[in-house]
Amino acid sequence: MASSGNSGTTGSTLLQPFSEAINLSVDQVNFVVCQLVALLASVWFRLYLHPSQTSSYVRHAVATLLGLYLALFCFGWYALHFLLQSGICYYIMIIVGAGHMHKFCFVIAFGYLTLCQVSRVYLFDYGLYSADFTGPMMIITQKITSLAFELHDGMARKEEHLTPTQKSLAIRTMPSLLEYLSYNCNFMGILAGPLYTYKDYIAFIEGKTLHVKRSVVNGKIDDRCEHAEPSPVPAVLCKLLVCGISLTFHLTITKMFPVAYNIDETFVNTANFASRVFYLYFSLMAARPKYYFAWSLADAINNAAGFGFNGYDVNGSERWDLISNLNIVNIESATSFKMFIDNWNIQTALWFKRVCYDRCRYYPTIATFIISAMWHGVYPGYYMTFLTAIPITLAARAIRNNTRIYFIKTKSVKLFYDFITWIATMIAISYTVVPFVLLSVEPSLKFYRSWYYCLHIIPLLIMLVLPIKSRRKESEQNHSKLKRLEVENTSTSNNYAALNNNLDQIPRPS
Repeated sequence: MASSGNSGTTGSTLLQPFSEAINLSVDQVNFVVCQLVALLASVWFRLYLHPSQTSSYVRHAVATLLGLYLALFCFGWYALHFLLQSGICYYIMIIVGAGHMHKFCFVIAFGYLTLCQVSRVYLFDYGLYSADFTGPMMIITQKITSLAFELHDGMARKEEHLTPTQKSLAIRTMPSLLEYLSYNCNFMGILAGPLYTYKDYIAFIEGKTLHVKRSVVNGKIDDRCEHAEPSPVPAVLCKLLVCGISLTFHLTITKMFPVAYNIDETFVNTANFASRVFYLYFSLMAARPKYYFAWSLADAINNAAGFGFNGYDVNGSERWDLISNLNIVNIESATSFKMFIDNWNIQTALWFKRVCYDRCRYYPTIATFIISAMWHGVYPGYYMTFLTAIPITLAARAIRNNTRIYFIKTKSVKLFYDFITWIATMIAISYTVVPFVLLSVEPSLKFYRSWYYCLHIIPLLIMLVLPIKSRRKESEQNHSKLKRLEVENTSTSNNYAALNNNLDQIPRPS
């Protein structure tokens, strides 16, 4: 592997001439090339290391070694942080035990990540927005904390105290070191994720995915998964097409709408309000395709290895969205702040819900946004974005709970309501995330001042005027509904239990 030299990268400089030829940083070129290598390796992994002919041990070992090599190529010696963070937390899991491992691992994994983010921001170039070593560490932090909470639920808590989701994800035995490193550092997800649960990953490695994803329909087990292993090729090709379109958009259209132009003094002073709103929306929409590219490519890599199958839909079509990180149609047509968040970085949103929102007794929305800001990094713009999102989210929830019922009586009225809420959502999202892109305090405040802090003030007024439903009451109502559903669906639950017993009898590949 070539040395880093004076290129400004800590990873390989082997592709330096190519990066100069296409006018992209070598960090970005290394990232894309490594992801393409991972895509090819995934196809080989699925065809030649299939669980029917290869032991789980070999699949774990190969996935881990390939992942560490790609990390070393991209980040050089900084890739050692991935092993250090993982190793320290694994040691903590062993010595602390299931009763408190989730607390210690959460603090230590987050603390290690934050220290690395601080060193990157304040010891290196501030605002350098290329492939950096803290990106993969964000995913590893998610995996470590998720695993710690799942082990705590499975080994230290009584089953009757768990929610249905916690029951399904609970882990009863401590993973081996190889299984743990494979989960954290496998080549399919070490560079860009996405996050997935430990149970889903182990089912994939051991070749049990098809059995796990058998669904129960009308009280009967659907056996379509028993006949043939579904091919990921159509799903992979579709996601690669999305990658190509997103990359083309990013390299052409995005440059025409820089987000920083929203605070250009000439533009602010001369453009009318409508023009500024339109430019704000288009500039932030143009900033999204780079995420569409990275997440769709990461999803395609995992699918190419055979990971990500999620059963069949009601029409009998294969679903390869188990670990998908976005739904572009729902993002761009979101009619509420929540709908946008639920379809943007989906696996991360689920992680916040499982480790913070569902477990926080007081002010879960506020706590979740604060944890989200801490996880993203130490740039002030991140905190400004997520703190701004808190009142907007609460106000949007209050408006929806108090007014939506009056706008769903006829299709035409509901269509009008959806159109208005879509406009409001797109403006609110764009307003909120400007600091996330600008990063620094002064340009972010300059933007908000140019808008007279209107979307800070209006949500606060709405929260004072409209009643907000108590989360405690809402949880109690949802709990009673769940109890009724459990009684009504006892036979279905018994079928699932029988299926789980059968899974335990499936022999592992040797």
